[in-house]
Amino acid sequence: MDQVDAVLQASQAFDSLLGLEIEEVSADIVRARVPLRAEIMQPIGIVHGGVYAAIAETLASRGTLAGVLRDGGYAVGLANNTSFLRPISEGAIEAVARPLHSGRTTWVWDVELKDDRGRRCAVSRVTIAVRWPAEPAELSE
Repeated sequence: MDQVDAVLQASQAFDSLLGLEIEEVSADIVRARVPLRAEIMQPIGIVHGGVYAAIAETLASRGTLAGVLRDGGYAVGLANNTSFLRPISEGAIEAVARPLHSGRTTWVWDVELKDDRGRRCAVSRVTIAVRWPAEPAELSE
């Protein structure tokens, strides 16, 4: 197991709360799905909006991490704007994230979240901050 795989394995605790099933991770695309269950639904029987936002941020963070970790960088969420277009009440959420910008200090991702019939249900624009190890001179200041 390489360093990226080890870090991604270690970050699965929150993913398991969502029921997130990662299908593909790279710096170019991240795919995942979440089968629906009562714990992620609102009382009226539709997916809670926070679930969509959490899926989007998780995918964007993992994709960024896949792109920067081997060079010593680390990824953390900076901004998440999620719009809800159609409710999902059964089946699964299918999510695909693709980077729009891959910079030294920030990456910006578009994430589409669909139902298992292929209908777009939410979209997210997620900005991930990239942090690098401090240089020795920075540590002494």
